[in-house]
Formats: sequence, C-alpha cells, structure tokens
Amino acid sequence: MGEPSPYRAVLASRVRAQFSYRVSFASDVVANVAVGVSEFAVVYVVFSRVDTLGGLDVWQAALVFALANLTFALADLAVGHLDRLPRHLRAGTLDAFLLRPASLLGQLATSEVSLKRLGRVGVALAVLVVALPRTDAPADLRTAALLVTATVGGTAVFAAVFVLAGALQFWLVEGAEAVNSITYGGSNAASYPASVFPDPLRWAFTYVVPATFVAYLPVLTLLGLPGPAGSPSWLGWCSPAAALVVAGVAGLAWRAGVRYYTGAGS
Repeated sequence: MGEPSPYRAVLASRVRAQFSYRVSFASDVVANVAVGVSEFAVVYVVFSRVDTLGGLDVWQAALVFALANLTFALADLAVGHLDRLPRHLRAGTLDAFLLRPASLLGQLATSEVSLKRLGRVGVALAVLVVALPRTDAPADLRTAALLVTATVGGTAVFAAVFVLAGALQFWLVEGAEAVNSITYGGSNAASYPASVFPDPLRWAFTYVVPATFVAYLPVLTLLGLPGPAGSPSWLGWCSPAAALVVAGVAGLAWRAGVRYYTGAGS
C-alpha cells in the first residue's frame, strides 16, 4: 500500500492525540452537543408558537436548521481552525509552514482536527431524522439525491467561506470578530428561513454570502414550496454551483493574501 501521505499522517497523529485524553474529549463533545441543542431549542420555541413563520411550520423550519447546522459543523470540522491563522501571523510561525514543500492551505487545514465538533454533527443528524418524516417529504430517490446534494454543496459553501475569512486575516491580522461575522453569522442566517429577513438581507444571504443555498432553498425544493420573489425554489439544486463560485473567490483571495504576506522579519 506504500507510505501514507504527509497530510494523512499528520491527521492521524492529531486524532490519536485527542483520544489520549478521553475524559477531556468526552466533555468537549458533550459541550458541543449542549450548544447544538440550545440553538435548536431557540428555533423550536420560536416556530412552535405560530402555525407558520416565513411560510414554514415548526418541522419544516427544523429541517432547515438541521441541514444548515450539519453542513456548517462538517465544514468547521474540516477547516474551521483556519481562524487560528492570526496567531501564526503574530508569532511568526507561519514562516515555518512556507518553508515546507507542501501547500500552505493544506498544511493549515491538517494542522489540527477538532473531533469535538462531531457533537454538533450528531445533533443536526438527530434533528434531521426526527423532522424529515414530519414534513411530508416524499420518501424517494429524489429526496435522497437532494439531501445529498444539499449536504455536499452546503459543506463546500461553508468550507469556502472559512477559507475566504482566513484569507482576510492576512490584511486584518486582528480581525477575528469581523471574519466571525461572515462564518458564524452566515451559519446563523442559514439556520432560519430567508423569508423572515427583510429584502436587503435576504438578497445578501442569497447572492453575496450564499447562506440560503445551504438549507432554505433545498428545503423549499424538497417540499415543493414557492420561494420569495427572486429566490425560485429550483435554486435548491444549485448549492454545488454556489460553492464553486465562493470557492473561486476564496481561492483568489487566499493567493492574494499569501502574496501580500512578507514574513515575520519584515
């Protein structure tokens, strides 16, 4: 089979290191489960008080929440730790990554893996399993294909947003809060039907930060519901296309940021 790639070797060592401290790992997972449950509780309380809000009932809104949180948690697990880039910039340790004959982004993406984020993945899957049969969604191949497409595309959208937010740190350095408004703000926006937002925000979360492509539009398509003006429900199949657009922008910004960086000694 040959030797494992450097990236796989590094990831395997990170995973083994986390399982070495089982009590700490378990407590971190439980804490992440608690965060996911509390976030879902907010959505459930709000939507259970009315028959419909933004055109969705409580279980349809729960389905939006589940898809949004599942894709965000998977992207966060893969590349969420790019938000630690400012530490490397300030400490000058980024230079060590640049000296190695490997992709800078690949090295940073594999420099850490936080399996505790699986707790939020579990909460999202549990909500999805409970909510889906209560929405009268057809149990057929089309539903399965749409859910897979939305999950893959949504994860890619959030992963690209994380890379874009990381690229901005080359200029901001201390801009953690600013970029968190893009990553975590986008996740929060994706967890609610876009129809509850005023038109400017809805357009921003559709065509600037494509949060609605992650969950809301796929749920409309899945349930055969009409979308707001300017957001036809067939866009629910287009989350991979949205991911490609964001990934292209993120790639250009990352390359520009790496070229802009002049080293700790400058």
